[in-house]
Amino acid sequence: MPEQRTYEVVFTIDPDAGEDEVTRLTENLQHTVTEQGGTITKTENMGRRSLAYRVGRKTEGVYMLFEVEGTGREIAELERRMRVSDQVLRYLTVRVDEDRRRAEKLRARRARKAAKRPFGVAGSTASAGGGGADEGAGA
Repeated sequence: MPEQRTYEVVFTIDPDAGEDEVTRLTENLQHTVTEQGGTITKTENMGRRSLAYRVGRKTEGVYMLFEVEGTGREIAELERRMRVSDQVLRYLTVRVDEDRRRAEKLRARRARKAAKRPFGVAGSTASAGGGGADEGAGA
C-alpha cells in the first residue's frame, strides 16, 4: 500500500459565483477526493479577498483551503477537475507532511535541551550586573 501523505490545496473561486454555486463546487471537489480514496481532514472557507494580481478581469476571489490525506492519486484527479472548471481561477497544492515531521523533530529537540538546562542559570547571569554594552552606551 502506498504511503499516506498530507497536502494543502488552496484554490480561488470566481467571486461572481453565488453562495450555492460555491457550496456545490466545494462539495463536488470533496467528493472527488473521497471517491479516489483520500480523506479531507480540514475544510476552510477563507472568504472573499483581493487577488495579488488581476486574473482575467477579476480582482477578487473566494479562497478555499482543503487539507487532504492520501497517496497523491486523488490530488492529480482533483487538480484535473479544478483545471477544467471555469469557476476555479487558480489553485495551489503543497505537500506538508515532511515539513511538519521536520518541525516536530526540532520542537522535540528544543524541549529536550530546555529540560536539561538548570532553571536558575539563565536568570543569574543576567542579574549579576556583568557590565554589559548597554550600560555605558548612554553616557
